[in-house]
Amino acid sequence: MNPYLAGALAGLVATAPMTWAMNRMHRRLPERERYPVPPRLITERFASAAGVADTMTERQHEALALASHYAYGAAVGAGCAPVMRAIGGPPVATGIGYGLGVWAASYLGWIPAVGILRPATEHPAERVGMMLAAHVVWGGVTGYLTARLSEWDTDRSPARGAWTAERVEGTDLPRESAAPQDHQRHGVATTPG
Repeated sequence: MNPYLAGALAGLVATAPMTWAMNRMHRRLPERERYPVPPRLITERFASAAGVADTMTERQHEALALASHYAYGAAVGAGCAPVMRAIGGPPVATGIGYGLGVWAASYLGWIPAVGILRPATEHPAERVGMMLAAHVVWGGVTGYLTARLSEWDTDRSPARGAWTAERVEGTDLPRESAAPQDHQRHGVATTPG
């Protein structure tokens, strides 16, 4: 699979456990720090700048924040594969580093630079910790999935690699096999016609 597409899909999917973790941690924050999570605050600022915030219902605000969060996860996930190739190392560890880099570039970089939110250094430590932990989750999952999806159409893929015709341990049952020669041997055609 194209590495940019693999990263985008991985980033999109990884946003689900990230969002779950962020919401769980948000509930455990001290009450004074339980104001909306950054994706919601960022989306509200964009909606206000576009002049549509006052016309939106609460459900629309929630839906837009969630859609924007997933879209951003996919967009920044697209860059994961090239970074992983350049750095090397285990996919989960490299992904975690990438996720922390995304956090830094966002919450210490472009978001405060354009005036959307104050830099993370000016937020309560518990909220910063929540966002760092959420990005560790996102990065680890994104790294793992990017590596797996990038290999999908290669011989290295666990989903497409050659299986063997071994016996299931302790039985006479053959293991499933994707090797063409095994299918031909058993009279199953491997090519059309």
